[in-house]
Parts: sequence; structure tokens; C-alpha cells
Amino acid sequence: MKVFKFGGASVKDAAAVINVAAIVQQYSGPLLIVVSAMGKTTNALEEVFQLAENHQDYEPALQKIEYYHRQITTELFPDNQHPVFAHLQDQFSQIRQYLQNLPAGPPDEHYDQIVSQGELISSVILYHYLAHAGFPAAWLDCRTCIATDCGWREARVDWATTEKNMQDKVAPLLQDKIIITQGFLGGAAENRTTTLGREGSDFSGAIFAYCLQAESLTIWKDVAGFLNADPKYFLRTHKYDEISYQETVEMAYYGASVIHPKTIKPLANRQIPLYVKSFLQPQEPGTVIKDSKHEKLVPAFIRKGNQCLLSFGVRDFTFVSERNLSAIFNALAELRFKINLMQNSAISFSVCTDYDADRLQLLQEQLQEQFIFHYNAGLLLYTIKNYTEDSINHLTNGKEILLEQRTRSTFQFVCREKE
Repeated sequence: MKVFKFGGASVKDAAAVINVAAIVQQYSGPLLIVVSAMGKTTNALEEVFQLAENHQDYEPALQKIEYYHRQITTELFPDNQHPVFAHLQDQFSQIRQYLQNLPAGPPDEHYDQIVSQGELISSVILYHYLAHAGFPAAWLDCRTCIATDCGWREARVDWATTEKNMQDKVAPLLQDKIIITQGFLGGAAENRTTTLGREGSDFSGAIFAYCLQAESLTIWKDVAGFLNADPKYFLRTHKYDEISYQETVEMAYYGASVIHPKTIKPLANRQIPLYVKSFLQPQEPGTVIKDSKHEKLVPAFIRKGNQCLLSFGVRDFTFVSERNLSAIFNALAELRFKINLMQNSAISFSVCTDYDADRLQLLQEQLQEQFIFHYNAGLLLYTIKNYTEDSINHLTNGKEILLEQRTRSTFQFVCREKE
């Protein structure tokens, strides 16, 4: 049994959906397909939600999303009487009804209910197309299988319940069906929808692979495999033919965009190989990630934008003690800041984190009585894994570096964004 995960770029238009069907046709045996929202739909739904939260007119933005999906569906199904159109209309009616009656409660909970619709819509369209093309397809609502807590926007998986759900509900379907389901989503108590964190569809694929003890998980991308750098920012890239779970985890932690950071652990626990392949060249071998040993790898270059450098100083100018650090860490954890880099001196402590204006304001309010607080936004964080001196010199040349750090195998620096 195999698990395939198709991301937003692989289902961004009608031609891409047809290409997915062509890839699926090349494989035999039990198959479960995890699909992301089409194209940039998640970003667009985030915009709609933000407008609704701010009591602004969200209807034009929502109509644009609806038109985008309807156009794809019309190209796939020239007969506009196909049931998929009714499903599409019902889906957008539910979104409008929710937004028009936005209840009181945590904004993050409402975020999950709206932004999750992208995956539900794309999976319905892909399911209907595969069924129309003659595949023995079955649509599965992953929220009935992946059980989570109520940690909105980054829910935690209840692994025991999830595994039981999948053995009871999913395994029997795989006997004679190709299952199409959603990435990124989970289900909490009282039938509430949760999300697993941005770009969490990779993690969903790993959850299904782990619980169903799959032979492999394949993530289909628009690149040839796992590259040592993002080709959008680096002219020369190198494809790893094979790489270990451990190296992949570290690169994902530092921000490598190919794999979601949580994806590897469940696969490694059951020794399930992960293949990263190109949906544009599906015949090519791509990269396999598994329990392997290798010589020192080609340096990996990882770039994270929208970074913020926060610096804390004690107001009475004493040393930054463990007690001070505890207060800072607790506040960062409570507001769900992820530390990408940290460094301390005698009288200051600095962290680099993703920039979020609203949460930054809350952090400042929470700590301002105890600490002097400074920050710089609009920064870049670069990481070189398995660095060489030449790779450091090449990447740092001409950049205004605000902070840098070096360990045995990793070099990181924060700089101003000039690109």
C-alpha cells in the first residue's frame, strides 16, 4: 500500500489535475491520495478570513476564489450538470453562512473552520475527476480519522485514536478503492475542524502512512527531488539522490521548504521510506529519504524570509539569568513564537523568529515591565548545513549581518533583506 501526497502546485489548474490522473494510472495496488488546496487558495482564504474578522467586505475576495475553482471544474467537466458543481456550490454556501454568522470565540478556531475549506474543495474536485476517468475512487473526510486536540492552527494528533480510526474506517476501503482525502486537516471534539500548521499536508501524508503501515510515502513536487537549495533564490542547486531521516529532519527544522518538519518522525519510527518526486517528470527517480548513512553531504542552503530579531535586556542592567530566560521562554511559548535562532550575552538575550505583528505587540505588553525590548523586522535568516568556508564566504558576501552563529556542522546568520 502506498500513500501519495499532491501539493497545491500539482493541482493548480485543470491540466495539473489531468496530470495527477496520468501519474496515478502508472501505479497498481492499494493507494491513498492526500491532496492540498489548489494553487494559492490557502493564502486567499486567509485574506477572506482576515477581512471578515476586521468587519470588512470579504465577498469580492471570496467570489474570486469561487470563480477560480469553478473555472477549473468547468474545464474538467464540460457538462455543467455533473454533481461536482452542486458540491462546489454547497461548499461555498457553507463558507458564506459561517462568515455571515461569525460566532464569538477564539479567532484561531474560526480561522481553522474557514481556511480548511481549500483542501475539502480540492479533494472533492479531484475525487470526481478520477471517478469520471474510470478509477475506482472513494472520497474520505480525513477529519473523521485524524483525531486531534483543540490546538487551533497547529493541533496535536491523538495517535492512538487516529490509528484505530484508520484501521476501522480506511483499511477496509483500500481493498478495492483509491482513496482521495485532504491534507492539513484534523477533527476535534464536537465535529470541529482543526488544522495541523501551514504546509501541514506532508505531515498528513506521514500520519496516514504510519497508521496504515504503508510501503512508502511519495510527495509530488514541482522540483526534481530534495534539492540542497530553493531554486527560486539560488541559481545552482544539487539534488540529493538519497538522504537520511536525521539530515532531513535537521534541514526541515531550519526551514527547508521541501518537507514539513513534522513529517519525518512517524515515518522513521516505522522505517517507511519517503520519496520526493517531480510531478512534471514522474518517470525520474527523485530522492529517497530513509535510514541511511553517507559521507558528508553537499552544503545545503536554507533561506527564511519575514524574520524578526528580538532582543531583551533586564531593566536593572543585571545579568540575564536563568530566571529571566524562563520568563522569556514562557511568554514566547504562550504566544506560539518559534525560535529559529537564539544567542545571549551577559546583559541581553536575542532570538530570531517569524514576524507576526499582532503577537509581537502582545509579547511586548507581557514583558515590558521586566525587560527592555528591541526588535528589527524585515530580516532574512540563512542557514548552511554541512558548511564549508567557501560556502560561508559565498553566501555572506555583501550582506549586512546582524547576528551569526556557528556549530560543528551548521552556520546561521541574520541579515537585512535587500533582495
